[in-house]
Amino acid sequence: MTEALLYYLIVINVVTFLVYGIDKWKAKQGSWRISEATLLMLAVIGGSIGALLGMKIWHHKTMHKKFKYGLPLILIIQIILIGYLSK
Repeated sequence: MTEALLYYLIVINVVTFLVYGIDKWKAKQGSWRISEATLLMLAVIGGSIGALLGMKIWHHKTMHKKFKYGLPLILIIQIILIGYLSK
C-alpha cells in the first residue's frame, strides 16, 4: 500500500467518523440531517472503518439494515480489493 493511499484512508475514516457524529447530534437536535446516501458513500469511498466506529461510538444507524449489514459488507469488499491489488 502506498503512503499516499494510507494517508487518504486515515483522513477519509476520520472525516466519516466525525460526519456520523455530527449527524447523530443533528438528529438529537431535530435539525437538518445528512442524507443516508452521503453517509453510505463516505463508507464506499474508503471510510468504512470510520463509519462502523461511528455507528458503535455514537449509537447511530444501528437499526437500519443497510447500515447494519451493508457497512461490514463494504469493509470486507474493500479488504479483498486491497489484498488483490497489493499482489
